[in-house]
Amino acid sequence: MVKISPSLMCMDISKFEEQINFLNQAVDYYHIDIMDGHYVSNMTLSPWFIEQLKNHTKIPLDVHLMVTNPIEYVEQLLDLGVEVISIHAEFLNGHAFRLSQTIKQHGKKMGVVLNPETPLNLITDYLHLIDIVTVMTVDPGFAGQSFISESLDKVRKLKDYRKENNLIFEIQIDGSCNKNTYHKMIAAGADILILGSSGLFKVDDSIEKAMAVMQMHVAAAVQELKQSE
Repeated sequence: MVKISPSLMCMDISKFEEQINFLNQAVDYYHIDIMDGHYVSNMTLSPWFIEQLKNHTKIPLDVHLMVTNPIEYVEQLLDLGVEVISIHAEFLNGHAFRLSQTIKQHGKKMGVVLNPETPLNLITDYLHLIDIVTVMTVDPGFAGQSFISESLDKVRKLKDYRKENNLIFEIQIDGSCNKNTYHKMIAAGADILILGSSGLFKVDDSIEKAMAVMQMHVAAAVQELKQSE
């Protein structure tokens, strides 16, 4: 079954404790976007938010750094105990081998993020060091964007590359994960789906009902794939 990672920038902060307490029973990761208003024009969550969240959950945290100096955040995030630190390929290049050593020494995971325009060959020299590859199917920085279907070609290539090279990284998709795209994403090779507004938090005012609907849609997509094999 595909893993689920809610994007907490899309949650209703006024219902933080209620929603987190429920999600703790049903998800595999929490996806936390940190934006600085420079790399992308939006600003969202912060290390302070992570510090508060850690008091309410044991779910692994995947922090997606959309900032101009992501390397400066690594030590702070490791001190906070996040499970995965995900950095865009354009910033990880030149730091990947050293950062991998630092992150693995803490028993944590290193992730790389590929924008829709980022070519796969930018990361192949260090893919064996990566635990999670995030493929953006929208431009980074804003919720609610249109799905960029061309990004699924990258997911397929990553799946094939992983098999051909006997690697173990997981592939997750960030952007427009919802009932209209689950089938395509899972078929392409997604292991983890990052769910935002259209896939979870805006499906219903009740997080319990929204989760039930999402699980039904994902299960239907998986079943459809099995029947087509």
